[in-house]
Amino acid sequence: MLRKAIPFVVGAGLLFGASAAALAADKIALVVSTLNNPFFVTLRDGAQAEAKVLGYDLVVLDSQNDPAKELANVEDVLRQGVKVLLLNPADSDAAKASVRAADEKKVPVITLDRAANGIKVASHIASDNVAGGKLAGELIAKQLGGKGNVVELQGIPGASAARDRGQGFHQAMSAAPGIKIVASQSADFDRTKGLNVMENILQAQPKIDAVFAHNDEMALGAIKAIQATKRHILVVGFDGTDDAVAAIKNGSMLASVAQQPAMIGSLGVQTADKVIKGQPVPAFTPVPLKLLRR
Repeated sequence: MLRKAIPFVVGAGLLFGASAAALAADKIALVVSTLNNPFFVTLRDGAQAEAKVLGYDLVVLDSQNDPAKELANVEDVLRQGVKVLLLNPADSDAAKASVRAADEKKVPVITLDRAANGIKVASHIASDNVAGGKLAGELIAKQLGGKGNVVELQGIPGASAARDRGQGFHQAMSAAPGIKIVASQSADFDRTKGLNVMENILQAQPKIDAVFAHNDEMALGAIKAIQATKRHILVVGFDGTDDAVAAIKNGSMLASVAQQPAMIGSLGVQTADKVIKGQPVPAFTPVPLKLLRR
């Protein structure tokens, strides 16, 4: 018995017989350090919005601040045939493995917010974190009149953002010899850890005049710990998240060095578009910072 021929349809939906490579031609991946942080959620949203405008399918995977998970995510999206990898590293040193995996598949890598140490990528897009840390330190020094005791809450050890923000902050502190850094500890860019670390520091240090946290999440955790003691301590964060802006408005936070995460994500996709089209891209694209304060 003869079977009725099935028409070959072109137009709506998938083109039957198309190769897997053709189907993946417009696919870009974003592997982000964590989506348990409002900053990176906003970065993702900016990337998704720009991908929609430019007509790309953006695959987003969350590494949950785990370099091993990050590498597994990268290997996953590489199997999907993505054309460009946007990588926000969980750890700048460990990111070398992810970049190498992409290099082996000849997939260009663009790093966002945090760099990949010791290996070349197609482009890096980030704020000037050294300048931002220095800006925060200079504000604290000015507010304290050049004298006082300061605490530094550091980000994830090994993350370029933590290293660079700390570098800029210490540059500002070295120019204010009357200010002493009485504690400098990591709280991993996490609000709960910021609270716990600050509670311990408050118990150990009877006099603290100001806190600089490498991000707003830690700053907000520190504020909660400070409020429980009813001590008056100035707090400066970094990122300019919505919660930080609210804290500045209600007077519990002095300031935040505001990044523009949506712009970082958007520029990442724009740069990926140029790479796919064979156009030249800058090795580094700086994203402007601004100081938000009460």
